[in-house]
Amino acid sequence: MADSEQHLIIVSGLSGGGKSTALNALEDLGYYCIDNVPAALLDQLASHLDSDSDLYARVALGIDARARGAGLETLPDWLRTQKEAGAACGLLFLSADRDTLLKRFSETRRRHPLTRGDIVLADAIDEELAMLEPIRKCADWVIDSTETNIHQLRRQVWNCVGPGIKGMTVVLESFGFKKGVPRDVDFVFDARNLPNPYWQAELREFSGRDAEVREWLEQDVSVTRMTADILEFLRRWLPGFEAAQRSYVTVGIGCTGGRHRSVYLVEKLAQALREDFPEVLVDHRELKV
Repeated sequence: MADSEQHLIIVSGLSGGGKSTALNALEDLGYYCIDNVPAALLDQLASHLDSDSDLYARVALGIDARARGAGLETLPDWLRTQKEAGAACGLLFLSADRDTLLKRFSETRRRHPLTRGDIVLADAIDEELAMLEPIRKCADWVIDSTETNIHQLRRQVWNCVGPGIKGMTVVLESFGFKKGVPRDVDFVFDARNLPNPYWQAELREFSGRDAEVREWLEQDVSVTRMTADILEFLRRWLPGFEAAQRSYVTVGIGCTGGRHRSVYLVEKLAQALREDFPEVLVDHRELKV
């Protein structure tokens, strides 16, 4: 990774700590993501990435305890060497407290990668904690996901990595007021006064991303007016945040259930704002399982 315009992020951490969510969040930022990379292959992979710095301008590699015996212990030295050579790279480490990890594995019934033979889940977690401690110590960013849900974790990842991206990142999040307002938004717009597709039986199971809902909403002039008014507000005031060196701004748009009106508005605004900002990310809170 010799090109200073390239950005490489190694994503590591405890199993159940949120590494997959972090990689998905980086993918939304335009990173080329590869999971479960053997650390012993990093030099070969870096050489390949250097062969096309445009295609691989942003790369995120997932490396975790599954790479034990495949050069995992060499990762801190490899990163140090890359940084000394001037490479733009960093390590993001995901963790959570022991009780939370136990609960997550129990709820999902997934197998911990270090469980084997007579090694039970609790012992596997302890073994992994010790194994990854040298990697955690050399991390550029450490995120503790103990008290976060998937949406909060995604935003924490964006907030860590966002300063390395030219221009300000704008996150547009749809949500339902009946499940509460997101705690970490900078602006909130209320779309509950717009006509509600939920009360149309034929539209109820669709979302604001579907053509049937879009066409129905756009028949009402209040919908197009609100879209235009919010867009005008954001285009007027967001540049001031960027001028103040903000790397990240979150705009929340809510309706009652968070599936129709707010989703429609977020999609329309994102399409328009991408003309003004290099990174516009969309997060539909109530459309995710």
